[in-house]
Amino acid sequence: MPLENCYNKNLLEAGCDEAGRGCLAGPVFAAAVILPNDFEHPLLNDSKKVNERDRLILKEIIEKQALAWAVAQVDAPEIDKINILNASILAMKKAVEKLTIIPDFLLIDGNRFTKYKDIPHKCIVKGDAKFANIAAASILAKTHRDEFALKMHEEFPIYQWDKNKAYPTEIHREMIKIHGITYYHRKTFKLFEHQLSLQF
Repeated sequence: MPLENCYNKNLLEAGCDEAGRGCLAGPVFAAAVILPNDFEHPLLNDSKKVNERDRLILKEIIEKQALAWAVAQVDAPEIDKINILNASILAMKKAVEKLTIIPDFLLIDGNRFTKYKDIPHKCIVKGDAKFANIAAASILAKTHRDEFALKMHEEFPIYQWDKNKAYPTEIHREMIKIHGITYYHRKTFKLFEHQLSLQF
């Protein structure tokens, strides 16, 4: 099924999504994207369903053709402080704040968000597979986060972040057991029960 361009064609709408929520290290990234009403691309989909080569192709197209786009991050110490759910929401709000055009409406991937200024929003579960503007945001958040993971890898190659992008693979966990953690690691990554409550 083709993606809907946006939720409300009568409003200037920004799609928002995050990447890296389930990682053990590094920031959570988020993107906000305002697409032209006539934007479409056959490769565009939820970033998890698009291979790396096509994600990079889409990244260039989206950044060139979007009316406005922005990417923001919340680093590991802040994630540990406010929890990953709040950090994901904060990253999306930071991305919206950086947009060069103020949107009339925010379309959010997932089922949790808190009010941002006076801009109304709508949460869509699996929205990155339903709406082009959220899918575009998922592509930008994922590609920018992967670039950051490669920079982390240059500093700490033993964790193989060039391959696992800091997700909890068996090798990543094994290297943590052997070598301990870095300042990039989220020190609360084992406390999953404390990572799902909204605080603001």
